[in-house]
Amino acid sequence: MTTDSVSIRPATAEDTRQLHDLMIQYIVDFYKRPRPDERELDKLIGHLRENPSAGLQFVAEKDGTLVGFATLYFSFSTLQVKRTAVLNDLFVDASARGHKVGERLFRSCLAYIREQGFAYMTWETAKDNTAAQSLYNKMGGHVSTDWLVYEIE
Repeated sequence: MTTDSVSIRPATAEDTRQLHDLMIQYIVDFYKRPRPDERELDKLIGHLRENPSAGLQFVAEKDGTLVGFATLYFSFSTLQVKRTAVLNDLFVDASARGHKVGERLFRSCLAYIREQGFAYMTWETAKDNTAAQSLYNKMGGHVSTDWLVYEIE
């Protein structure tokens, strides 16, 4: 596989089935989380496509087959009075890893937020996901030490 043989583009309605399957791989196989409700997952995919102010998904396609995706969710920064983006997901199928597909997906997200005048893009990764950390460091990302991240369920 060459990097040139993979195209990166926004997801379309025709991508729903393959994107759904990739997201299942990401959630269940990669992150070892419970399998999500099939209809709810399809609703999320459709929601992002139908509500561009909420977010955007990019897909990586090779010969008609999706091999990766990235999901941006949008919010706002009051301090900068601009929109912000959270790169919530970046996943590449095992068959396409090592061919810069993740890098191209990341660059597409970054180009989008810059072209649209967003204040910044943030993301998180697991402490043990050294492959992702290597990519993010290579792309110029840095670990933010200004804020603590909290979560509640």
